[in-house]
Amino acid sequence: MAHTDTHGPNSLSMASEDYLESIYRIMVDQDAFDDGIRSVDVAEQLEVSKASVNKAIATLKERGMVEQTRYGRVTLTPEGREYGKDVWHRHRTLRLFLTEGLGVDDETADEEACLMEHALSADTMRRWCEYLDKQGITID
Repeated sequence: MAHTDTHGPNSLSMASEDYLESIYRIMVDQDAFDDGIRSVDVAEQLEVSKASVNKAIATLKERGMVEQTRYGRVTLTPEGREYGKDVWHRHRTLRLFLTEGLGVDDETADEEACLMEHALSADTMRRWCEYLDKQGITID
């Protein structure tokens, strides 16, 4: 089965998308779009080592998705912010469908939404959101 890129030519690996999503979520939670966040916050949220986060941040920096200050604070570039926002929206939409539409328990829905968010094309996700909207299930 062929994999359809969800973000076109700038697609990231599933792991990189997870890190980008985490950075975006923390920036929203902490209202830190100007000041950036600490990489240790990402490590705690994803339950991974700080070394893993540092490696992922290096990859995201190479891809032009994040910037890091001398003191280690991580910020999203405009492209990284849009990409992270999109992955987080996908996750929330899928999780809501699984819990509200299918009655899946919260923990399972969260885990499965995380897997599914990486596999759907932008077109399929758009169509799914339109369908959910017609069913009265909306995000944002």
